[in-house]
Amino acid sequence: MDIKNNVGLGTICCFGEVLLRFSPQFNGEWIKQANMPVFVGGAELNVANALANWNIPVRYSTIMPENQLSVEIKEYLTQKGIDTAGIRHFGSRIGAYYLPQGADLKNAGVIYDRAFSSFSELAVGKVNWEEVLEGCSWFHFSAISPALNQDVADACKEALEVASRKGLTISVDLNYRAKLWQYGKKPVEIMPELVKYCDVIMGNIWAANTLLGIPVDKTVEEVHTQERYLAHSITTAEALQAAYPKCKAVAHTFRFDAFGQGIEYYTTLYKDGQQYVSPEFTTEKVVDKVGSGDCFMGGLIYGLSQHHAPQDIIDFAAAAAFGKLQEYGDATQQRVEDVQETLQSLLSN
Repeated sequence: MDIKNNVGLGTICCFGEVLLRFSPQFNGEWIKQANMPVFVGGAELNVANALANWNIPVRYSTIMPENQLSVEIKEYLTQKGIDTAGIRHFGSRIGAYYLPQGADLKNAGVIYDRAFSSFSELAVGKVNWEEVLEGCSWFHFSAISPALNQDVADACKEALEVASRKGLTISVDLNYRAKLWQYGKKPVEIMPELVKYCDVIMGNIWAANTLLGIPVDKTVEEVHTQERYLAHSITTAEALQAAYPKCKAVAHTFRFDAFGQGIEYYTTLYKDGQQYVSPEFTTEKVVDKVGSGDCFMGGLIYGLSQHHAPQDIIDFAAAAAFGKLQEYGDATQQRVEDVQETLQSLLSN
């Protein structure tokens, strides 16, 4: 079954908070050198960036203040081929986070500076979603936005209602950021009401448990074999589709530190009652872990929106995510040819 008959005829809309990432060097070098790299990022923008690289029409929707930084960011996005028609302006600041070079978003190294950002002031009735989604065939968001506060969560639902009514394919990345869920609600109290609109769900077996209450067998980690994880992936995918009947495709990623020797990485796609598994990628060197999952999400949307074969979809998405591990910064610079080369290099060995 196709995700939607009209996919590919319109623009992919990626919605989420634009963030400035400050990336200081460890041991106070950023102070000594009076220098700190800054990247324009945010999970959903990283997805949009990948799609633009792969020549897919893509629009980015976020909230920014009216100031010179916003002007320059919009110009930067336009130069990259990203449609900025979905951006709205109110509030007074752009959110940011600090992540020391070499650290991972999922560990304690990240320092968020997002309080009172323009995006955090989003609420129901503040955005005309009919306008934002005009000409779009796909709406993508992540669990990061509703983690900010109840008003943003309600606005996400408002957007999803409009996207659903307009017949768009809807996808979600079950990103879990424990430091963001601080407004008195657990993810399982918020996310199910949003995920019920989704045709495509991406995450992993642990995120499905934390965000949606899908059971996870803790003993799978004790045995730690690919066979068991792949079996659990099917169980989780089936449970997701049972709980959310609109969902037609479930993708899971498995990324493990290989006992201090780099990364083990493989992914799955469950569609039409069958699971497809990517090759296993391994590397001893990782340049930057940020944005790898976003790159996978971009690859997933890329393949599904172009009606590629399921195995080709998961192979491409996994190769793109793996390639991102060797790039510094939030967003990938890979082209389609680069991703295919990564995949062919693995398959030929």
